Amino acid sequence: MNYLGITYDVKNLPKLEPEFIPFGPWMDAFLQDATQEVKVAVERNEGKISVWTTCIHGTQELAEADYRYLERYVKFLLWSVGGFRVYLCGAGPLCQRMQAEYVLTETEKGKRWFDVQFMTDVFESGFEIIDCRPEDFPKQNDASVRVGGHMEGCRIGFDAGGSDRKVSAVIDGKTVYSEEVVWHPKTQADPAYHFAEIVDAFRTAASKMPRVDGIGVSSAGVFIGNAPMVSSLFIKVPREKEIRSQVKTIFDRAAKEIGDVPIVVANDGDVTALAGALSMEKTCVMGLAMGTSEAVGYVDRQGNVLGWFNELAFAPVDLNEQAMADEWSTDRGVGCKYFSQDAVIKLADRAGLPLDTAATPAEKLKAVQDLVKAGDERAMQIFTDIGCYLAHTIELYAHFYDISYLIVLGRVMSGRGGELILAQCQRVLQEEYPALAASVHVMLPDEKTRRVGQSVAAASLPECKHS
Repeated sequence: MNYLGITYDVKNLPKLEPEFIPFGPWMDAFLQDATQEVKVAVERNEGKISVWTTCIHGTQELAEADYRYLERYVKFLLWSVGGFRVYLCGAGPLCQRMQAEYVLTETEKGKRWFDVQFMTDVFESGFEIIDCRPEDFPKQNDASVRVGGHMEGCRIGFDAGGSDRKVSAVIDGKTVYSEEVVWHPKTQADPAYHFAEIVDAFRTAASKMPRVDGIGVSSAGVFIGNAPMVSSLFIKVPREKEIRSQVKTIFDRAAKEIGDVPIVVANDGDVTALAGALSMEKTCVMGLAMGTSEAVGYVDRQGNVLGWFNELAFAPVDLNEQAMADEWSTDRGVGCKYFSQDAVIKLADRAGLPLDTAATPAEKLKAVQDLVKAGDERAMQIFTDIGCYLAHTIELYAHFYDISYLIVLGRVMSGRGGELILAQCQRVLQEEYPALAASVHVMLPDEKTRRVGQSVAAASLPECKHS
């Protein structure tokens, strides 16, 4: 197969979407004879900088392939690491072209305006891509954000879900109390509601221990420090500066109600990966949840959460320029359309499965899962194809993450459909990427992982003063 002059070899493609161009194997083929070095640095909050080195061809005939590769590479890093400033060294005119796409002003809206707007909102800083000379290229500086895996002392773990909140009191890694309470954060416009509920949870857990040494919080969203910059919990809260400041400080203020104790807030995908790592007593763990969207978390070789975005729902996995567009980000070929209920619905249409147009996406997923249970081969093919997507995408993710264990979970992975995804993923990995198949263990979460839970894993996030 050939795309933009790059010949790549893929034996397994999804039967319902054979035009799928997996970014990973295409990248491998692209890099085989690419020799012109390009350095990429992504800067995020507090001067943290991640540096990556890659190559392009630098020839006229492969100029389009060079641009497609580098732009997708940068896009992946933006949603993996997160950042508001990108430095490119050695890219030449490709950098100028990228600058024209990643722009959003009152008078100009480039192709990647969503990425610019999102990163600007999160980091509260103007977004820019800089064509950088070698002498001005920044040095790596991202080792200071490691958190997680601390078990000593008396800790509170809080899992702030969209419909219920869970809190645990944990002493030296053992849960002594936990509770689950229904709440309604997504319908409340006044952050005072959220604050009172969070404090109530903290106080309940605190009352079950002789003292509190640290608090860890798990929640969906993007956090800078402990500040929720993008979070569905506060979707109804107005974004005026004064009210937004109440949201940004909400977890820190809630912790002060308990005392002078450290608090760390982390994305729930990272905490899921941490729960898996703690239960298996392993490192280099990625958690990938397929539900309403794709949620990813990662624990590194030292057993720590890194504080990266890991918002791979918006990172590219398919290079087909006619791939389904994501309605929110407007980009095509990004992860949320391959590893979520949207992927099931997309493939159901291609399989000729009639679904109730009035049904919710969750109801449509269940309908397809029911057909799988009944032995419908068309429905079974949907999940087999998602397994094919997953195998090729693991090969892509392995370029950016050191992965030994991949835990796949979420509503899409439940029942017989999840078994089909897992089986096909493992088969394609063995056939296409035998070295990867030997080094990456793809699995469903075991009972021990489920027992550890989000709130308990969250409790391990802060490093406590008490020993």
